[in-house]
Amino acid sequence: MYVRHASEIWRDFPELVPGVLSAGGITAEVRGDAVEAFVAEHERAARARLAASPEGELPEVRAWRRAFSRMGLKPTQYRCASESLLRRLRKEGSLPRIHPLIDVCNALSVAYAIPVAVFDVSAVTDGLEVRYAGGDETYLTFSGETEHPAPGEVIFADGAGRAHARRWTNRQSGLSAVRDSTGDVLLVAEALHESAPADVGKLMAALAGVLDDLWQARPEHTVLTASAPRFDS
Repeated sequence: MYVRHASEIWRDFPELVPGVLSAGGITAEVRGDAVEAFVAEHERAARARLAASPEGELPEVRAWRRAFSRMGLKPTQYRCASESLLRRLRKEGSLPRIHPLIDVCNALSVAYAIPVAVFDVSAVTDGLEVRYAGGDETYLTFSGETEHPAPGEVIFADGAGRAHARRWTNRQSGLSAVRDSTGDVLLVAEALHESAPADVGKLMAALAGVLDDLWQARPEHTVLTASAPRFDS
């Protein structure tokens, strides 16, 4: 299983900093009190940032808005995943609880304002490449409908030509979503803002720490670069 970004992505977004992590032994049965304490702590950190500045003015979010504009997308119509979560947190005061792993990743995503994608590797063929769509890929929505990303759209594509995320960090597919049966996962965090190298490194260390603590998952992780663009697990 691998994760890589196509050379065209590095060419067009040289400021990109992707962090990748793989882990096994994930279950839905984990210490609920520990998960809730972790989530609550990071939600508090995110709310403190939001009290000083709305999500649209955070440098992490502004960088993704600029990228979406460069991709021809209206950034207030299609938001990166972390902005959507921050917006929900600001309006509702807390995030929904879905699955312990998703709850942990969402909490870290809002605390760092960086999108974190989580994929069940059992639904992924060969690996994932972040690349421009050719137009013949298939994408399964959470409601069970099949879509075809437009040519040139940035997607997470596997070896079978299935898109596991559309519009880059906007929306994941229902095909590889984490479920109670999920055991092995790939996590990808991507940022474009000025302090992204340091921030993504801290985020990956935090992800690895909580996965090891709560699931004893022995995660492997790295930060990719244009000169080292591939992670293999």
